[in-house]
Amino acid sequence: MDFPALSVDVQPHPWTGRFDGDGAAHLRWWQAVTPYAEARQDRSPLRSDPPVRAAPPAGVPAASLAASSAGAPAGVPAGASRPAVILGFCSDEGVRRNKGRTGAAKAPAAIRSALGPLAFHLDRPVLDAGDVAVRDGQLEAGQARAGVAVSSLLDTGNLTVLLGGGHETAFASYLGVAGSEAVRTGQRLGVLNLDAHFDLRDEPAPSSGTPFLQMAEAEAAAGRELKYAVVGISQPNNTRALFTTADRLGVKYLLDEDCTPDAVQAFVADFLAEIDVLYLTIDLDVLPAAVAPGVSAPAALGVPLPLVAAVCRQAATSGKLLHADVAELNPAFDIDNRTARVAARLVNTLLAPR
Repeated sequence: MDFPALSVDVQPHPWTGRFDGDGAAHLRWWQAVTPYAEARQDRSPLRSDPPVRAAPPAGVPAASLAASSAGAPAGVPAGASRPAVILGFCSDEGVRRNKGRTGAAKAPAAIRSALGPLAFHLDRPVLDAGDVAVRDGQLEAGQARAGVAVSSLLDTGNLTVLLGGGHETAFASYLGVAGSEAVRTGQRLGVLNLDAHFDLRDEPAPSSGTPFLQMAEAEAAAGRELKYAVVGISQPNNTRALFTTADRLGVKYLLDEDCTPDAVQAFVADFLAEIDVLYLTIDLDVLPAAVAPGVSAPAALGVPLPLVAAVCRQAATSGKLLHADVAELNPAFDIDNRTARVAARLVNTLLAPR
């Protein structure tokens, strides 16, 4: 498996968790995750040297690497296990611009801490590439850096997971996906958002409320039409103007109060049938406030966690999942790390669907 050189702002810190013993039978996430630079045989990810080949982490079958293919999952069986690379996007600048509650810049570390103690049942290698950090309000530059990293990882056959950050994380993800070989060579991209909000605001400056309108504009500039679907829209939390924009752009959506198991499964299946590659983005404020209190805008109703997890499994087993992200965790408002644990569980579900 090739791992390209990356430019990140913060190298990964050591993962920690409970120790039950060595070997695959006792493996937990903190023992299985390999620093990206180590996977590149201890060569600096800041150098512009060529990709190197690396073995999977201890306890993960080497055969799992054989399923990876450069560029995209088109034609990859649902059970195939590409290496997964985790990248953090430490940003709440978009939330600040959107007049939300800041604090999401610390979310990537909180999600990793919640992942670390989980038992590791994955049949794929997992690597931690560190973080891209937005500093001094330079959101657009941070999004561009993260996008370049994601594109590089996708083009060498990895499954990428971006840990946000506010939902401005989504445009960083989009830049990476749109810049990948899969999309550049004509595969049909679909963006599936699990969210209480459309995030289609038309504002002078990009924010956590604008990423999907930015995507629509970028796709139009590239001569394509954005295929965008949302599960969990809260009607009272989206203005008529936002619904009008959604209708104008052909956005497909399912209201939170209409999210029954059958309706959600059918909605996602219909969307998957129209696309070749999927970018899945999870805004944790789609969940009820009792389940996910640590977000900028807690949901009064929300979509039940089992339904959100079911969508993650459906996406992961479709054979079309190219990239995913998790956004809007705000550790400052979390209760007993409840939201961080939910985020970790969903990441685990995406990478180890049953």
